[in-house]
Amino acid sequence: MMTPSPLSLTRRTARTFRLLAFTAFAGLPVLGLQGAQAAGWFVPKAQQAPAAAPPAAHHHAARPVMPVGRPAPSDAPQQPSAPPVLPLPPVPAIPPIPKEAPPPTAIIGLISVQGVMQLSTAAQEIQQVLGERRDKLAHEVQKEEASWRAEQQKLQMQARSLTADQIQLRERHLQERRARDQREFGNKARIIQEAYQVAFHQLERTLEQRDGVIARVAAAHSMNLVFHAEQVVLHVDGQDITVEVAKRLNEALPHVFIPDDGVDSEVLAKSGKMPTTADEERLMRQASQPQEAAHPAPAAAPAKK
Repeated sequence: MMTPSPLSLTRRTARTFRLLAFTAFAGLPVLGLQGAQAAGWFVPKAQQAPAAAPPAAHHHAARPVMPVGRPAPSDAPQQPSAPPVLPLPPVPAIPPIPKEAPPPTAIIGLISVQGVMQLSTAAQEIQQVLGERRDKLAHEVQKEEASWRAEQQKLQMQARSLTADQIQLRERHLQERRARDQREFGNKARIIQEAYQVAFHQLERTLEQRDGVIARVAAAHSMNLVFHAEQVVLHVDGQDITVEVAKRLNEALPHVFIPDDGVDSEVLAKSGKMPTTADEERLMRQASQPQEAAHPAPAAAPAKK
């Protein structure tokens, strides 16, 4: 009977690493253009729809029309109906299963994902480098917002001295400028987000791959079951491997690859200079094929006539 590897018992850690790492960087300025548009900028006041007038009050409400074929509701209280009597098909009898070898004794370890991220120099590098880029982009957005609002106010002040065609032309220019800014800032925000995904995925793979840091540290302590420390109420000394995992991670990956500022990760992937996520998915499918061949799915039972 095969002994499960520590990595196979820590697959859930992948999702938790993604969630907590994203939470760690959630304090960075959010540059979603939809939020900026919802805040009121990039919308000419001349183009804003007037607020809808409240509906006039009526002294007599219209009588609701009941749908055809549906009985009118009754004021009488509804009596609870008895549950229906339904068929009860038989279930198969389960024969006894021969005795098998018991699973290996659980040797438990604990890990705090958030603690690893706080101690990781690679995670700190991602936060610092990409945080500076997001701050820079946020400053550009605010600067453009102020400039656009100034042009909008200028148009409002000059409206009396301009013809209707001139006002319409200026408004169209403001709208075109708004659309252009949304495309440019949206593209810059996407590039920063994808740079984060590239960098963090490198950190994630170093931790979670079959021969990654978590698997190596767990194997060194003969652990075959690793829980999240936040889910455990009580444990004994020596079971928490958070600090050791962070130490080994810093030794193996003190720095991460982060695409240069302004470099589109999708363009970089098409250049062929390094493997891509498509290559990773293909290798994962190839690795799963031998397992499927070794354990074919059971054939469906013939239908009874």
